[in-house]
Amino acid sequence: MNEQCIQVKNLTKSFSGRKVIHDLSFEVNKGEVFALLGHNGAGKSTTIDLILGLKSPDEGNATILGMNAAKHRKKVFEKVGVQLQHTEYQNLMTVEEACMEYASLYEKPSDYKALLHSFGLSDLKKSYINKLSGGEKQKLSVVLALIGNPEIVFLDELTTGLDVAARREVWRTLKHLKEKGLTIFLTTHYMEEAQALCDRVCLIKSGEKVIEGTIAEIVKASGKTNLEEAYLYFMGEENLL
Repeated sequence: MNEQCIQVKNLTKSFSGRKVIHDLSFEVNKGEVFALLGHNGAGKSTTIDLILGLKSPDEGNATILGMNAAKHRKKVFEKVGVQLQHTEYQNLMTVEEACMEYASLYEKPSDYKALLHSFGLSDLKKSYINKLSGGEKQKLSVVLALIGNPEIVFLDELTTGLDVAARREVWRTLKHLKEKGLTIFLTTHYMEEAQALCDRVCLIKSGEKVIEGTIAEIVKASGKTNLEEAYLYFMGEENLL
């Protein structure tokens, strides 16, 4: 039986009277790559915020390694790495300084120099972060999420802004980390990315779960030939095929 490390049960969240997440439930197993897929505004980032205890649900609950993140913040964040879509850095901080600062927060941090090398950022370690391109900042945010040597990492739109070669470079690194036992929870707009990386995915539309399962299960249930076609089918957008 698979060991679950993230459990989401009946989460509901509204903002200004608009229901953003509605009765959402799913589980993530230890050591797997799991993706939440949906359009902009579907509730993906809000779901991550609720799981991490950064926002409070109106109903339902979520646990990470059996703990409520809002109640056990220190314990949870010793075991969890997070890369969010919009991360702010001090203007006059170099890449290396940011890595050293993050590493100082953990008892047994990963080797940040090895991580920078893995993500093709070694030559930029003396560069100021505000001088990096959008793609370089995105890769740095993933490096910083991994510095704490986490058991689970949350990656929100991790390859947005990266070109095809850089995206595939990140995929290779994440696959290697998965082989070492890292659990990866990600959101993405790229169906090719989900198909390349994920063991299971959950499709959501307007904050509600549409379907959850392995790539093969979802493609089979749709009667289509790949995840992108299945995604359009379940989102009611077959006319775009």
